[in-house]
Amino acid sequence: MTLIPVPAFQDNYLWVLHDGLRALVVDPGDAQPVLDVLRQRGLQLDTILVTHHHADHVGGVDRLRRETGARVFGPAHEPIPAPFTPLAGGDHVDVLGIRFRVIDVPGHTAGHIAYFADDVDGAPLLFCGDTLFSGGCGRLFEGTPAQMLASLDALAALPAATRVCCAHEYTLSNLRFARTVEPGNQELQRYQEQCEMLRQRGQPTLPAVLGEETRINPFLRAREPEVGRAAQAFNGADPGDALAVFTAIRQWKNEFR
Repeated sequence: MTLIPVPAFQDNYLWVLHDGLRALVVDPGDAQPVLDVLRQRGLQLDTILVTHHHADHVGGVDRLRRETGARVFGPAHEPIPAPFTPLAGGDHVDVLGIRFRVIDVPGHTAGHIAYFADDVDGAPLLFCGDTLFSGGCGRLFEGTPAQMLASLDALAALPAATRVCCAHEYTLSNLRFARTVEPGNQELQRYQEQCEMLRQRGQPTLPAVLGEETRINPFLRAREPEVGRAAQAFNGADPGDALAVFTAIRQWKNEFR
């Protein structure tokens, strides 16, 4: 299997996974870049997976379905371009010989879902849309901090080797904030330097690796003492209350420049 982050808009990635003949695409906000990849590589689009309803994730669905005949799967409780097969947490979808488990991850949107496969060419694979980013997490447009924290906890419980396919190249800006929250985190500093080198070469920072994210991403570290102290300094949050800490650092990130 070959995994390709296809750039779109200013900072989106439309993830294409293929076996040399057939392909799936995740969150195709724009059809043209996907059609270009299919044509260049001689691929037939088999399946479209959608994580949530925002336009930069679904804008290309209708055209791709019309031009390729691909089947579409998406969150049961969000307005995805019909027709599509609705999915919710605990469901499974089989694509290209891979079984993906659906995980409910509300927070960024109310019905957001993620797709997880235990083994794709030797390592687990996660398509998480705008729930988890490298060094960050999605804004809370429809869900609550409690929902998002629970969603991130569910993702953090996946195997450490999981490749995390986020939908945006937000990594460097996220890491600048993360360094403000945890200036003493030496692994975070090393990771930031690594990602800066990748971007200087024009390479993506993604997919991330979940085990590394648990060591550098403040939104997965709300129970860590240094993150708690930073939240307390920001707005007086109880450093021992993970939800209060998460809520504080999400607000802080919203205001961070």
